[in-house]
Amino acid sequence: MVSSIRRVWSGFAASRPATAEFVVFSLISMGMTVLQLVLMPVLKWVFGMTSLVETTFQVLGTATNADGSTFFIFDYPAGALPEGGGGLAYFLAVQLTLLIAQVINFFLQRTVTFKSTSDPWRAAAWYAVAYVIITFLAAWLQGFYKDPIYQWMIGRWGATGEAGADVVTMIINALISFVVFFPILKIIFRAEPAPERAAEPSPVS
Repeated sequence: MVSSIRRVWSGFAASRPATAEFVVFSLISMGMTVLQLVLMPVLKWVFGMTSLVETTFQVLGTATNADGSTFFIFDYPAGALPEGGGGLAYFLAVQLTLLIAQVINFFLQRTVTFKSTSDPWRAAAWYAVAYVIITFLAAWLQGFYKDPIYQWMIGRWGATGEAGADVVTMIINALISFVVFFPILKIIFRAEPAPERAAEPSPVS
């Protein structure tokens, strides 16, 4: 059974390599999403037992909201959700979850999906740049949907709603990464041709 699946997959990958890459990329991305859904509540619980919950973390104010308050790209006011924004504790839980998932994702996508032969250090540097850009983009977008989701779900289902809101926000972050990362990784993890071997000298007769 397994050998038959491998044979079918090998034939499919050989005939449609781009589609096969996207399928593998999608499967690994879904695995990373599951990892984040498991890891996020654990880290949130750990940091939630510290005083960091009461430490405001609001940086990079870029605009003014309708009520006159500042719109921060990273907006985590002090206090537990939904009255507060989770403080520095929530920020660290989110960012550590994403960092761990992206480090694992880097190695899996490079070796399994794209089978890249490019320089690993250069690839890692460009991946880090892409990760930072996507992190800022996701944080900026989170400023629009995070508070309404938590307010609505916690108000409706209490502690269960908070766990559900964690899942929803993490899935949204994962979808953003999924859409943006694939074309970027196609460039970062390109397969470089093997260097040509120098022609061997003809034997002297």
